[in-house]
Amino acid sequence: MSSILSNLRNTVIAGVVLTIIMAAVVFWLTGGGLDMGHAYGAFIMRWLHVLSGIMWIGLLWYFNFVQIPNMPNIPDEQKPAIGKVIAPAALWWFRWGAMATIVTGLLLAWMNGYIVDALTLSVRDGFAVDKNLAIGIGMWLGIIMWFNVWFVIWPNQKKALGIVDADAATKAASARTAMLFSRTNTMLSIPLLYAMVSAQNLY
Repeated sequence: MSSILSNLRNTVIAGVVLTIIMAAVVFWLTGGGLDMGHAYGAFIMRWLHVLSGIMWIGLLWYFNFVQIPNMPNIPDEQKPAIGKVIAPAALWWFRWGAMATIVTGLLLAWMNGYIVDALTLSVRDGFAVDKNLAIGIGMWLGIIMWFNVWFVIWPNQKKALGIVDADAATKAASARTAMLFSRTNTMLSIPLLYAMVSAQNLY
């Protein structure tokens, strides 16, 4: 067990294997009545969407609830460990988690046939389809947040962390811009999650 848990790759592989075993056991115990067609494909896409979203929003909340508030408490001689090692690695998973979340979410909406109605906020029906309106608002909030990650937060973080050359004033301004847009995404994540969960459970 130690060889599995001491290596992240092995831990993730073990998690996938356990998932397959669990699904097989449930399939067997229920008499194999599971429809393996479109519904199961859409379910797998939703599962991947949720996994990606946990990676993305989990890191977003880590930055905003843990890293940013505690940076002033870290001694100056220790800050390079955050800026040169921890932050770049976290930002890699952060931005690709955002990309995977958007891609799987759009594919899921397309597979289930509501992508146009959701992205147009059910305008063809006079905004009267609650589920499409709720999921559409969530999708647009997610798209705005994804845009912020790739086109505002990451370019500014590259300057702030010294991944690309920038003078001290530019680094400071970039760090503040990245922080403000990260806080914007944290704010938007709350109604985003409400919209997504309400679309699945209230309508």
